[in-house]
Amino acid sequence: MEPVPTKSATFSARISPVAGLDVLSRHEVARLRDAGAGGLHELLRRCALAVLTQGSGSDDARALLDRYPDFDIQILQQDRGVKLELSNAPSEAFVDGHLIHGVNELLFAVVRDIVYVSNQIEAGAFDLESSPGITHAVFEILRNARVLRPNTDPNLVVCWGGHSIGRNEYLYTKKVGYELGLRAYDICTGCGPGAMKGPMKGATIAHAKQRRHSNRYIGITEPGIIAAESPNPIVNNLVIMPDIEKRLEAFVRIGHAIIVFPGGVGTAEEILYLLGILLHPDNAQLPFPLVFTGPAESAAYFEQIDRFLRLSLGDGVAQHYSIVVDDPAEVARQVRKGIERVRLFRLNNQDAFFFNWALHIEREFQVPFQPTHAAMRGLNLHRNQPSHRLAADLRRAFSGIVAGNVKEEGMRAIEQHGPFEIHGDRDIMQALDALLASFVVQQRMKLPGSRYVPCYRVLTD
Repeated sequence: MEPVPTKSATFSARISPVAGLDVLSRHEVARLRDAGAGGLHELLRRCALAVLTQGSGSDDARALLDRYPDFDIQILQQDRGVKLELSNAPSEAFVDGHLIHGVNELLFAVVRDIVYVSNQIEAGAFDLESSPGITHAVFEILRNARVLRPNTDPNLVVCWGGHSIGRNEYLYTKKVGYELGLRAYDICTGCGPGAMKGPMKGATIAHAKQRRHSNRYIGITEPGIIAAESPNPIVNNLVIMPDIEKRLEAFVRIGHAIIVFPGGVGTAEEILYLLGILLHPDNAQLPFPLVFTGPAESAAYFEQIDRFLRLSLGDGVAQHYSIVVDDPAEVARQVRKGIERVRLFRLNNQDAFFFNWALHIEREFQVPFQPTHAAMRGLNLHRNQPSHRLAADLRRAFSGIVAGNVKEEGMRAIEQHGPFEIHGDRDIMQALDALLASFVVQQRMKLPGSRYVPCYRVLTD
């Protein structure tokens, strides 16, 4: 690699992969270069820029593109394999003129996933019209990314939580990650900053103390969110799923336990997704450890989450999670006990350790939700339905707010047509409005220092 400085804030360079990448066909290279209809170049450019700006202080996808309007990435197919040509790339990704090793790995992971998914969809290899077909697609994407690890006891803990959290909450996530690492658990998060970075950072120190090697720090993202939540530097397995629904399914299929830290609407969306699945009668006997936790000052946050869940989905929902406040070691102990139950259940039912095939996920949790104004108005947020179906539409409501907050297409829709309108039962809407208002006050909607303008209006029927 021979970097060529272009200006103070950017570099241009030709990059060879530090890890293996299959050769690309001429057709694949052409699509990655084409920005027109059917081309993948703009998607590649956005995702690559997010990787190159690890640790970015912005969660505005458009602001990132505006900062580097001249950035470009091209695929070069040469005799000795694939190279990437970066033009006007952020200088923060380089040290003394050389691209950071981990950034290199993640860049080629971006190429791998974009090419693989587009090829499979184009060839009709994925059956995206049926629930089993969608699950199979999730499995194939994860397998192609070499995330699934056979012949290994269950040890993968998924950590959810906000990208915009306070300093004490962030330090707490590190302490929990440290306790998990001491117990030889690997970490999977949404790959961004805040509660997605802290557990990985804490586990890194614990893994080093235990002299544990081949550790996995898996980051699972999707194209609409990656620029707003750029991969943190600790991620060593990056997977870009095609949409948020497949991203969520990937988490619950490969995770052996899930820990939820304080967060905003994205975290609420994740909670409702998982609880909606666990509330389905077919999953009644399935062990799935789920722990909500945070420091002492976050106790009120989880009380409010618990109150909202019970009010909207019924008190029975609380049997699916526990709440632990200000006790990282107890969180890890509960995870250990829960994962042992998972291990025994999988052995008794001859289910794989590396992918939870037994978990029943209905199609309504798998089909991508397009948060248009009409779709948001049409959500059924009433109790005249099974609780798992209400959870599905509540999840979609939060997904729409995430889109309006940080996704390029959602932000554009809000600018053109005003805030989304959300309707439903009076008491559910009042609880929802109070929960969202608390997120705004606690600066959980945007990174600190950013002024938040609500992208929604909550209305009662």
